[in-house]
Amino acid sequence: MMHKDADVLVIGGGPAGSAAAVTLARAGARVRLIDRAVFPPHKHSGDTLNQGALSIHDRLGKGDDVRACALPITGMTVTGPGAEVSADYPDGLRGMSVTRRCLDQLLLNAAADAGACVETGVGVSEPVLDNDRVVGVRRAGHGREVLRAPLVIAADGRGSRLAAGLNLSSYASTPRRWAFGAYFSNVTRMSARGEMHIRRGVYIGVAPLPGGLTNVSVVLDGLGPAAAFALRTSAPRKAGHYSRADQQMIVRRALNADAMLRDRFAVATQVSPVTVLGPLAVNARAAGCSGLLLAGDAAGFVDPMTGDGLRFALRGGELAAHAALDELASGRPAYARLAALRRREFSTKWRINRALRVMVGSPGAVGLASLVSNWWSGPVEYLIQLAGDVGLARQRPCAPEL
Repeated sequence: MMHKDADVLVIGGGPAGSAAAVTLARAGARVRLIDRAVFPPHKHSGDTLNQGALSIHDRLGKGDDVRACALPITGMTVTGPGAEVSADYPDGLRGMSVTRRCLDQLLLNAAADAGACVETGVGVSEPVLDNDRVVGVRRAGHGREVLRAPLVIAADGRGSRLAAGLNLSSYASTPRRWAFGAYFSNVTRMSARGEMHIRRGVYIGVAPLPGGLTNVSVVLDGLGPAAAFALRTSAPRKAGHYSRADQQMIVRRALNADAMLRDRFAVATQVSPVTVLGPLAVNARAAGCSGLLLAGDAAGFVDPMTGDGLRFALRGGELAAHAALDELASGRPAYARLAALRRREFSTKWRINRALRVMVGSPGAVGLASLVSNWWSGPVEYLIQLAGDVGLARQRPCAPEL
């Protein structure tokens, strides 16, 4: 049994866990942050930060460092079958594209700089309870060794062992979407805008990256016809039954099948293996329990079609940290209050993402949206501003209101 050497044990060193650790350490809490990966890890995501996410990096003191290794994003291009709308963010505002290897390392450094004790290459297997309260975690591969703290923040991702072990989260039964991502070079007609190409049953995100790279993410319904179409097979595969060969082909085949993207990727070179993530959607029935709070994807993952998944993670980490400080001060569980804070912060975006997911699954809705955008671009331009959290960028960076 290990002696208590922290007020809060943060499990997971990604954006949510690092943001929580920085916030806690700056408030005077003793923080121990552990992650099973050896940093910097290889992760594939959308690799884009909107203005809301950048404002949080400024609060964490890493905004300038992020900008130094990132590429500015001036706006978005959104396409549907036969339709295309492009819009820049107003007032010269910019988002950023940056690889997760760079971003995660910067954030972990920020946690260490703030005073958190950071340990990588340390895994956990399950939560440890005493009288129905979480009092620590069991270290993976070390018998009965326990890491203890008065409070634990689980920021260990969509497949959180801690959240699942306490029956706090589970993969959603629907939608069952899977993301396939890879990096390419020599993609033609790239601009300073991110791209979202919405089709029936599939959407394809394309983002420029520093060094002439392009991030491509293909999101498919693992049980629907879009997967079969992209794979050019006679029948759809069951979710999770994609072979390694299928995984490596699916991104290229989806691009080759798309009339708007085919020519742009004709001479492009895939420079990374395909990374598979799924099923994407995770439902959380609570934001924690006595002695434990959830942050980041462990608190629920909503397949963020609006490209603001990193803002969800960073802000969720901040909210979990403030709830943790409240629980440490009062001695009362704060998970219900954290759930209320998350609803207030994210409910609008959750509704937008839910509506977009429904639209992607409906050929009639995709067709109607494409038709409308051909003669009235206003709704899509408004969606681009909303997705980019333009309103948050216009606010003066300050401590989050709780």
